[in-house]
Amino acid sequence: MCSRTWSGGICPQLVLRTNFSARLHSNPMEGKNARQSKGNQSAAGRSLPIHSTSVSSVSWPRQLLWRFPFALLGGLLLRLWMMGAFPQTGGDTLIYGNIAKNLLLRGQYALSDGSGITHLTLIRVPGYPFFLAACFRIFGIDNYNAVAWLQIALELAACLLLADFVRRIGTPRAGLNALWLATLCPFTAVFSAAPLTESLTFDAICLSLWSLERHLSLFADQNSLGSMGSSEQPPKAEEPPELSSAAHILRRRGALVLLTVALSAAALLRPDGAILSFALWPALIFSRPATLSFAVRLRPALLCALLSLVPFAIWTQRNWQAFHVFEPLAPRYANDPGEDPHLGWQHWVKTWCLDFTCTYDIYWSVPDEKLDPASLPSQAFDSPDQQVRTLALFARYNKSLDISPDLDADFEALAQERAQSHPLRTHLLLPLGRLADMALRPRVENLTIDLRWWEYNQHRAETRFSWAYAALNLILLVLGLVGVIHRPRLWPYMAAYLVMRSLLLMTIEAPETRYTLEFFPFVFALAGIAMQRIHALAAKQIKRPPIIASTPDFPRQLPSSD
Repeated sequence: MCSRTWSGGICPQLVLRTNFSARLHSNPMEGKNARQSKGNQSAAGRSLPIHSTSVSSVSWPRQLLWRFPFALLGGLLLRLWMMGAFPQTGGDTLIYGNIAKNLLLRGQYALSDGSGITHLTLIRVPGYPFFLAACFRIFGIDNYNAVAWLQIALELAACLLLADFVRRIGTPRAGLNALWLATLCPFTAVFSAAPLTESLTFDAICLSLWSLERHLSLFADQNSLGSMGSSEQPPKAEEPPELSSAAHILRRRGALVLLTVALSAAALLRPDGAILSFALWPALIFSRPATLSFAVRLRPALLCALLSLVPFAIWTQRNWQAFHVFEPLAPRYANDPGEDPHLGWQHWVKTWCLDFTCTYDIYWSVPDEKLDPASLPSQAFDSPDQQVRTLALFARYNKSLDISPDLDADFEALAQERAQSHPLRTHLLLPLGRLADMALRPRVENLTIDLRWWEYNQHRAETRFSWAYAALNLILLVLGLVGVIHRPRLWPYMAAYLVMRSLLLMTIEAPETRYTLEFFPFVFALAGIAMQRIHALAAKQIKRPPIIASTPDFPRQLPSSD
């Protein structure tokens, strides 16, 4: 929301911008009629409240619309190239595909192990497995290329929604900036061609932002006109008939339904997607016109909340019937009931793991792969005694390639010792360091770049490329921060999401840069606004008339008021 609002909850800056645009695109006769209408309204008296008929920005001008196909074409070519250059069909993709095939072939939400034995599971929320099952039904089993094509199309459509959202809270130029950023950013583009949840989560966030603003704008439109109609002396200017019709109400409710679907989809794709609901849902109450009663503002918010909880009620009931556990999302450590999550191991990793290299070399190796003690960083030991004990635990693990309860208890004891000795490091500094690694690290984990990209003598070209990637990432984040400083409409809710997700990421043990991809829909939106403001400020500085110093022989001349 804007920092200053009128009694109708409408930003004066947006009203001025909308009226100014209307004058630019109107013909002389329309301007004359508008002035006559204004005079009639003034003559009727000053008791009429001032309201705007829209909280949206001006519509897309034609001189910007022709650039859309080029942005979309560039985004399509980038994604197609990445799909061919960096194919990704391993890891989590195979887990989701396994569940999807069991849904189709056996009608069970289950996993099949290497021996062909199938067992029910709840380690993943059902959104993406059902999406893959639908794709396999239409395009064929294991046809991941068709999945990638569909995800690319959906993501480009989401980029259009994001651009229109930015136009509505900012300006058309800012919306175009956001479109170029969203379509051509390589960080998100590489995941659109990967059969993983990240691409659809991006789509859900874009849809939620667009539908939220759409619903609030339509609601403000109707409230504004309702306030005008209830005054003693209504304006004589002709009101758009569709705004007070059933079609307007249908569009407003349709936007609320889309918002509900988007919020539910985000959490059904990833358990941490529920943060989107906590961040954006309050806008349904607090971003409505202040003239409305709290009950009127609360009603659609409650409807959205109840409808969005329906799929999770079904999922929770299924988990209770299958496993007799209460699980509305998915377990934190992706373990089925009865499986040991090895909490001692998790807690010990949390006392030293700082970057993605540790995640790849150590954390992902357990279980089933040998641990290399040489991969441990220096912060894994506080003393020579701890180093000896840690290496002994590694040796015990390497014998069986599994963590027994006794071994896990020894890891827990070591973790408690380290946490008690350095509580500030364990509970604050390391979490902040992991968050910084996820946010600022070059996003090259899906590219053919060495894991230790900073070792310049080993691969100079890869190191230079990685630093360029890191610089691009930092520029986007800085532009997003500048966009927050300008405080566009709905900025508190976007900032709330970024803060809440950052706090959540500080709790994980092993950092991955893909966990911060959910930042980018908000970063693109805010960066697009920041770029427009920077461009406007630069243009204003260029057009400013020169200041001529006054002297006895050459008096200062002020620019003419004409």
